[in-house]
Amino acid sequence: MIRLLLADDQDLVRGGLAALLSLESDLDVVAEVGRGDEVPHAITAHDPDVALIDIEMAGGDGIEATAAVTASGAHCRCLIVTTFGRPGYLRRAMEAGAAGFVVKDTPADRLAQVVRRVAGGERVVDPTLAADSLAGGVDPLTDREREVLRAAADGASVRTVATQLHLSPGTVRNHLSSAIGKTEVENRYAAARLARERGWI
Repeated sequence: MIRLLLADDQDLVRGGLAALLSLESDLDVVAEVGRGDEVPHAITAHDPDVALIDIEMAGGDGIEATAAVTASGAHCRCLIVTTFGRPGYLRRAMEAGAAGFVVKDTPADRLAQVVRRVAGGERVVDPTLAADSLAGGVDPLTDREREVLRAAADGASVRTVATQLHLSPGTVRNHLSSAIGKTEVENRYAAARLARERGWI
């Protein structure tokens, strides 16, 4: 049996995935969580072989959860299953240690095959998304620029972002200016929007 953990903040989606995967004779859903920060504890408590993780969740996103699992040294392999098939997300997930990346509209029988392959040690990526990722180029932003853009994306002032990230307002302005230049847009809101669309933040 391949033991599975499901991490998705939408109860209906998580329940549907559990029901579909439980129909497979060799797959056993041993735990379900609805927040990113619950993933590492659930892996320790339930010892799954594969964790199917959504990206956008409360309590830290699925990429952060994947990085935490990877850093912990747990034998569990992480498979990102998300609505957001953006090339930047794929790149970040793989850098965080994900063993696979598929979108939620993957047919159930194909998802079961992907889970088996990931459990068997393979890395599996949706082929269309892989091609889009290669065509989309490399994320030009630094970690700090991404962090500052993420904090400023919803309209927070420079001073608020500076306080939140423990930086000086001048440093925040410098990072925003650099991000605007690298994304070749006119302002920080457009830079944040573009970075979100490409999955960089």
